[in-house]
Amino acid sequence: MVHKAKEDAQFLEMIRQNEGIIYKVTSFYTDAEHPIGDLYQEVVLNLWKSFPSFRGESKYSTWIYRIALNTCVSFYRRSKKNITYVDISMDIPDVTENKEEIQELYRLINRLGKIERALVLLYLDDKSYKEIAEITGLTLTNVATRISRIKDKLREMSNVKT
Repeated sequence: MVHKAKEDAQFLEMIRQNEGIIYKVTSFYTDAEHPIGDLYQEVVLNLWKSFPSFRGESKYSTWIYRIALNTCVSFYRRSKKNITYVDISMDIPDVTENKEEIQELYRLINRLGKIERALVLLYLDDKSYKEIAEITGLTLTNVATRISRIKDKLREMSNVKT
């Protein structure tokens, strides 16, 4: 029983230290049907179920990103509907010098597909291609290729006024 209490405390501390990651990922997949609180709880539940099998072969943050992204994408697939994502531009701090440019970038990111968004989220969070590959399960080459294509796509989208 002491081991279980120690494991519970370790899990709660891990969640506390990494809750920003969970909120960041779930905010990319939030809509009226899937409020952020529901997705957050689903991610934490899946982390809890998987925690005993965590082998420590990666950092907690890498593992959390992977579980969170998989959980949110699974929600998307189960709903079988076109989900309207929340506009994340509201989260941009007011102190940003290039606020309009950043808001435009986030508006364009909101138009990307679910996997593209996940890759951009990780890229913007300064994850290395290797870490992105570990989190997403893609190969390193595939990550580099997709991110390059996403950058091109965003550039092209920014040149087309809608």
